[in-house]
Amino acid sequence: MPINITMPALSPTMEEGNLSKWLVKEGDKVSPGDVIAEIETDKATMEVEAVDEGTVAKLIVPAGTEGVKVNALIAVLAAEGEDAGAAAKSGGGAAPAKAEAPPAEAPKAEAPKPAAAAAPAQAKAEPAPAANGHAAGERTFASPLARRIAKDAGVDVSAVTGTGPHGRVVKADVEAAIAGGGAKAAPAAKAPAAAPAAASAPAVKPMSDDQVLKLFEQGSYELVPHDNMRKTIARRLVEAKSTIPHFYLTLDCELDALLALRTQINAAAPMKKTDKGEAPAYKLSVNDMVIKAMALALKAVPDANASWTESAMVKHKHADVGVAVSIPGGLITPIIRHADEKTLSTISNEMKDLASRARSRKLKPEEYQGGTTAVSNLGMFGIKDFAAVINPPHATILAVGAGEERAVVKNGEIKIATVMSVTLSTDHRAVDGALGAELLVAFKRLIENPMGMLV
Repeated sequence: MPINITMPALSPTMEEGNLSKWLVKEGDKVSPGDVIAEIETDKATMEVEAVDEGTVAKLIVPAGTEGVKVNALIAVLAAEGEDAGAAAKSGGGAAPAKAEAPPAEAPKAEAPKPAAAAAPAQAKAEPAPAANGHAAGERTFASPLARRIAKDAGVDVSAVTGTGPHGRVVKADVEAAIAGGGAKAAPAAKAPAAAPAAASAPAVKPMSDDQVLKLFEQGSYELVPHDNMRKTIARRLVEAKSTIPHFYLTLDCELDALLALRTQINAAAPMKKTDKGEAPAYKLSVNDMVIKAMALALKAVPDANASWTESAMVKHKHADVGVAVSIPGGLITPIIRHADEKTLSTISNEMKDLASRARSRKLKPEEYQGGTTAVSNLGMFGIKDFAAVINPPHATILAVGAGEERAVVKNGEIKIATVMSVTLSTDHRAVDGALGAELLVAFKRLIENPMGMLV
């Protein structure tokens, strides 16, 4: 019996990926553990291993195909002793994901219509079973995110055409239905009085692509399609700002003691042999010391080392600090695990390795997913202060500005000090104002008395 190979979900949030390269060809024999393909997700390029033994009968999705849905058929494997040609003909049974039209183009065929004339465009040609494969009255399979978006927009998810695996309704399908003005849910019969109020306050919709482009002079721009990373960043930021009640706390930290200690520690670094000769075993940056201080501050204020869920507060036992790293086309947040327990030199070397592999998109999912907080440092660009967006499931993120010489008053006298402004963004559901302030004061104390990070 033929064995179907489908697009794997390489991370919990992955909905689609790009099939960058096949490492096998039709007729090749593979065994469990053999690397057969390279898949580009939103954050990294990862290798896919075979799970079963057999012969590659047919490669359904060509190398270089973008936007292949998770669980879509990508290849067929002939089992041991089975004819590869017969397996190629009988395997699968579903059209490859690459044949799907991009969801963003779905609404372009029809202009939005008034609610009174908005008969569900998705179902007008399919009065019997719906286009998503479910007959009237049957359960409609849809992702939780698609259901939530449909509910918020007043869209009947059962009338939406599903393009996911086995007709599953995904986020892009609901967005296409909303943009096309179709699939609106019928008003609730038990509350007729509420219908006029709902009709008078329609949901605010973003401008369509066509509406945006009409604002610009023809020929004055070029269109650069979004890659998976940019799509994921956009989705995550909208999710964070629309679901997390942010509030912000800012204070200044004096850096002179920290800078002096950093110089001493770097000067005392032993030498080690490398391919390029001898080099110091470590070289601390201010950011390395910020990571350590943030981790120790969370240990000192454990109630702030938390994540919000609807059913319970998640109290973390360790401080796993994510660090925002800019890479071509976006950013990624590799994580220093158990940063509260690691030495400054270990944090420094680990951070250099993670940043290097992040820029070449070689991080593993477990190296950038999760964490209990994050640090975003724009001080190297001369930015004085800013407010960062929380990265779910974190409840906090620290935005770090540049260290600069400022006039400060000490004992009634004006002195010159190197000062750094930091802003803590917090999820008010998990970290209240006083708790956030306590965390930031603990961080400031460690930065201004850095010897505390060495004991």
